[in-house]
Amino acid sequence: MIWAEDRHQRTIDASCMGSHAWLMETKHGAKTIERPLVSIVDDDESVRESLPDLVRELGFAAHAFSSAEEFLSSDSADETRCLILDISMPGMSGPELQEELKRRRQQIPIVFITTQTSETLCAQMLTRGAVECLIKPFSDTALLHALESALRTD
Repeated sequence: MIWAEDRHQRTIDASCMGSHAWLMETKHGAKTIERPLVSIVDDDESVRESLPDLVRELGFAAHAFSSAEEFLSSDSADETRCLILDISMPGMSGPELQEELKRRRQQIPIVFITTQTSETLCAQMLTRGAVECLIKPFSDTALLHALESALRTD
């Protein structure tokens, strides 16, 4: 199958559409699939290199950012359907970014990720409105379930 990719849209045969995509018709009558954009904000370079590939394999579009400030200054903030957000980062932390998005009235479902194994910390993130809190390393299945939950609440 040949894919014609434009940003986070792909022109394909509609019979191949996955459960995470929406069938769209262009002004020229071509069928396209729009994949929800998942933005990843993590200061760890290895996470920024590997996690977007996994997210794409799961059927989503993905952009990675090294800081909360970089994400906020990007055009992706308005297009993001789900945010995978590290809790602890230099500068603005994940929870601080969550508060800033609330202040701006940008309702983006958030999946927090962390290396901290504190159940209390994850419980706090869920109480603050996160869809899920995953402890690194997490499984592909756990990530997929978290993303599906986030998009159901969107």
